[in-house]
Amino acid sequence: MIRLVGPGGAGKTTVGAALARRLGVAFVDLDQQFAVRAGDISAYLAVHGYNAYARQNVQVYLDTLPALDAETVFALSSGFMTYDDDAHADYRCVYREVGASPSTAVLLPSFDYETCVAETVRRQLTRSFGRSAEREEQVIRTRFGVYRALAARKFETARPVDAVVDDLIAHVLREV
Repeated sequence: MIRLVGPGGAGKTTVGAALARRLGVAFVDLDQQFAVRAGDISAYLAVHGYNAYARQNVQVYLDTLPALDAETVFALSSGFMTYDDDAHADYRCVYREVGASPSTAVLLPSFDYETCVAETVRRQLTRSFGRSAEREEQVIRTRFGVYRALAARKFETARPVDAVVDDLIAHVLREV
């Protein structure tokens, strides 16, 4: 299984779907799985708060895994690797597994901090989440270091999708 992690707007869904098509395998988006199970993410957050969302999202991840083929491309939610240790009883174990897997890839618009922040904010503002530019900037500034510190291989996505997919395929083929 190829897991894609990174901030919102990094291209996990776009690149993940293209990668799955190229490989001829299934693509699963954790945000979509969450929405099927618990409804609109923004509405869920408004009612239950971020901690409940994180707990529920880890549970959706755990519940989804058994149904996935080993050849699936799985895009995780933007904050999945940034939750507090106590987000869910199994989160630390899940975090270690995802972070240590040679088939996990971290997607970032750029490895340069300021460029990544600017591009993430630009991309996120085209979405319907309703967060302000200031809030989006605060989120990526907080999370950037977490993504950069993950042991998994990193890929810059501020380039053509096919080029990112080519690099991901080369990486995955080296790991098998």
